[in-house]
Amino acid sequence: MSSFKSNRNPTFRSKFSEDIFNLKYSHPGCDTWSQLANTLVKDVCGDLRKGETDLITKEEQSELCQYITDLKFVPGGRYLYYAGRSNRYYNNCFLLKAEEDTREDWANLSWKSESCLMTGGGIGVDYSIYRESGRTLASTGGVASGPIPKMEMINSIGAKVMQGGSRRSAIYASLNWKHNDVPSFLVAKDWDRIPVGNTGLTLKQIKEQDFNFPAPLDMTNISVNYDTEWLLNYWKTGDVGEVFLENIGQALRSAEPGFSFNFMENENDTLRNACTEVCSADDSDVCNLGSINLGRIESVTELAHVVELATKFLICGTLRAQLPYQKVYDIREKNRRLGLGLMGIHEWLVKRGEEYEVTDELHRWLAIYKGISDDTSKKFSDKLSISTPVANRAIAPTGSIGILAGTTTGIEPIFAVSYKRRYLTNGTRWKYQYVVDSAAQELIDIYGVEPEKIESALDLAPEYEKRIKFQADVQDYVDMSISSTINLPSWGSKLNNPDLVKPFAQTLAKYAHRLRGFTCYPDGSRGGQPLTPVPYKEAVDRLGEEFEEHVETHDICEISNSGGLCGV
Repeated sequence: MSSFKSNRNPTFRSKFSEDIFNLKYSHPGCDTWSQLANTLVKDVCGDLRKGETDLITKEEQSELCQYITDLKFVPGGRYLYYAGRSNRYYNNCFLLKAEEDTREDWANLSWKSESCLMTGGGIGVDYSIYRESGRTLASTGGVASGPIPKMEMINSIGAKVMQGGSRRSAIYASLNWKHNDVPSFLVAKDWDRIPVGNTGLTLKQIKEQDFNFPAPLDMTNISVNYDTEWLLNYWKTGDVGEVFLENIGQALRSAEPGFSFNFMENENDTLRNACTEVCSADDSDVCNLGSINLGRIESVTELAHVVELATKFLICGTLRAQLPYQKVYDIREKNRRLGLGLMGIHEWLVKRGEEYEVTDELHRWLAIYKGISDDTSKKFSDKLSISTPVANRAIAPTGSIGILAGTTTGIEPIFAVSYKRRYLTNGTRWKYQYVVDSAAQELIDIYGVEPEKIESALDLAPEYEKRIKFQADVQDYVDMSISSTINLPSWGSKLNNPDLVKPFAQTLAKYAHRLRGFTCYPDGSRGGQPLTPVPYKEAVDRLGEEFEEHVETHDICEISNSGGLCGV
């Protein structure tokens, strides 16, 4: 068993968890995790009354405090950050839309983006309404620049705005597959094919030397939107089409663009937050995140009660959270979206001795998650005499809050049980340390699991269909989307090369109607690989030591989108 035990925060499983809490969330009045839990529940759920009746009883508030303290329910990172503060910007991200193909809308989109980013929330924008580049502008006789330059303008705003004054911006951009600028969009982040002046180097090579070197859309995650027309054509002909095939090729090479699937009744829900788990058709919609930690839930009865109280907590958040401008308030009142998610799914499986697949028992637990959240959402909003949420579930990446809970993040498997972590010191010198993944160590300590028997994302990289099927099976219980990234071997390797493009495209297309989105990460595709898997014993024997690194590499997160992950 792990020897770590904190007197101040006894529910944390590791010093890493406590360090993350102290670094990101602890502040005066919320100096310990239990203090923060009590303050947050009081801020969000306290003093909500109908006449003399508390709409969330004192007993329910006490239970909520305990569930948060025990890390069985963890509200999103913005809830944690703003607990006890005078401002209450509890929402992680905002969903924006280019609404009209006009100069006024271009300017307004910049204003909305900056307003949202300055509250600490990330943004996602669908640009499909903007006309293609090269088209004549009737009003001025000029030529349209197309949507991609506007994406770059918003990216530049994000590069200069620290979200809420504390973290780098998180941005998402999408474009419909039929848009005439899609060919340019598909290669917009193919930095390996973009030369830099007369240096003889590509942009990717320059970024490997200096990851702060500016690059097109370097603050922005991008995806192509696929609609019902695309799906019906695929079902009719079996042909995925040239755009989809090129999209697959780019994703397998460089990780982007990703895929946004919006079919049938969801066709207009093309808006996404920065990490893509929240969906909407309405400009200025907002996410509202919290996660159930399956790894710590003991029974289906407890799961049902945690889901019920977590759903009530998020509904209360829609009454208490401050927002950046009036339209966001109006859309929240109309839609009142909840993003109740899950984490610790892989831990839940490992402690039962199961492989990474949705078992019959997990199906039952997911059915409870879906059914109780839907039922509570309707009944509690009726009790409050407010609009009923149009959606209740979205699974965020849960990066930092997953570390707090000492469990596996979102629906992801553990990345690697043990690895070498490379990092830059003083901006110039690379060093590395051996690391045992904190969640993996918890599984080893608590459940006695043999390290080599834990399936990791890297172990599953050759079995991409297993990962896609897992996401589809969980998506059946989620009414918005799931933020999940499937790891793949590096481009040019035996298991990821041009010969894989067509079979991969057919596999993804087969599951597309059961997904709301898809992203992958080929090893080393964004400026080097910062984490290299090593045997568990090798890492354990060298823990705590620091070594000089003579091979220049870069942190994937720094290069692609280092801050503001949803739900963290």
